[in-house]
Amino acid sequence: MKEFELKYGCNPNQKPSRIYMNEGELPITVLNGKPGYINFLDAFNGWQLVRELAAATGLPAATSFKHVSPAGAAVGLPLTDVERKIYWVDDMGELTPMASAYARARGADRMSSFGDFISLSDVCDVATARLIKREVSDGIIAPGYEPEALEILKSKKKGNYNVIQIDPDYVPAPVEHKEVFGITFEQGRNELKIDKELLSNIVTENKELPESAKIDLIISLITLKYTQSNSVCYAKGGQAIGIGAGQQSRIHCTRLAGQKADNWFLRQSPKVLGLQFVDKIGRADRDNAIDLYIGEDYMDVLADGAWEKIFKVKPDVFTKEEKRAWLDQMQNVALGSDAFFPFGDNIERAHKSGVKYVAQPGGSIRDDNVIETCNKYGMVMAFTGIRLFHH
Repeated sequence: MKEFELKYGCNPNQKPSRIYMNEGELPITVLNGKPGYINFLDAFNGWQLVRELAAATGLPAATSFKHVSPAGAAVGLPLTDVERKIYWVDDMGELTPMASAYARARGADRMSSFGDFISLSDVCDVATARLIKREVSDGIIAPGYEPEALEILKSKKKGNYNVIQIDPDYVPAPVEHKEVFGITFEQGRNELKIDKELLSNIVTENKELPESAKIDLIISLITLKYTQSNSVCYAKGGQAIGIGAGQQSRIHCTRLAGQKADNWFLRQSPKVLGLQFVDKIGRADRDNAIDLYIGEDYMDVLADGAWEKIFKVKPDVFTKEEKRAWLDQMQNVALGSDAFFPFGDNIERAHKSGVKYVAQPGGSIRDDNVIETCNKYGMVMAFTGIRLFHH
């Protein structure tokens, strides 16, 4: 198959639309559904991300993509009991490494992952398919599917769920092209290998970088390689926990991603774990209620006439002081940036979300200020010397 016709492009008025190869055949087979233009953009970006994560860590990897940036990315480490609860998989029995990777990727930011496109580095097994079946998702790309897993996925969305199989041995041309306003751009593909060697230039007083932190920093950097710039990524325990994408100011990236990381940790607090939801509440409604409860607009779900539709028992307000006290317990978070931090304010914000380890290119005229701020908090920072812009 050299080309695949699409219903339309980014928007319904953009026709005709297709994906095609100038030379050779497409490295994909559509096993179910009819993926669209944005589906394929998410699928191909996501596939590159998980392929690199798996190669760098030796673990199966998954990502949850929305609008050409990851909402979450993770490798297949076992989940704690609390993580199983906040990712809504505590009733799923034993999870395979592949299923654990997707549970983490989807669970990092469930609000953003609603209606995602999934990418898996390894064959989709039954445990992963069962997890996906009950989530709102547009489709999946993987190098293969167990027969029973494929049948489970085909049953989603009244038989219209998008299932793509990609040839894991496909190697793209070394030069890529993109057309904007009728003008063709050409560049060499970003084939930069991200590994632990990139973390060897530690510029802070504290130079203790444990293996677990190296894995988290690699996850953050590979995630950033396929995230719309400007971008930063907080990671912990083998997964991204907060991604700030496409912001013009780096401090806005750091704040956005930091808030998402904070929400991830707040969801693990006893006050959130103890919420008593009404029976048969939808998963999306439950996620939205939690997001509001831990945010500034908590009265949207706690006001009389509102809480009764969501909770069996009216929860106490999660006060600003209580949230700060809980967040102060978050430690050993890793932070990656796709370009240098121009000011120490980024580090100040990162510190509030428990960041201990930082990886960034370096090269700012204010590097000394950024290093000084890291030293103030005993952080470890590596200058990678590489930029990871993605557009």
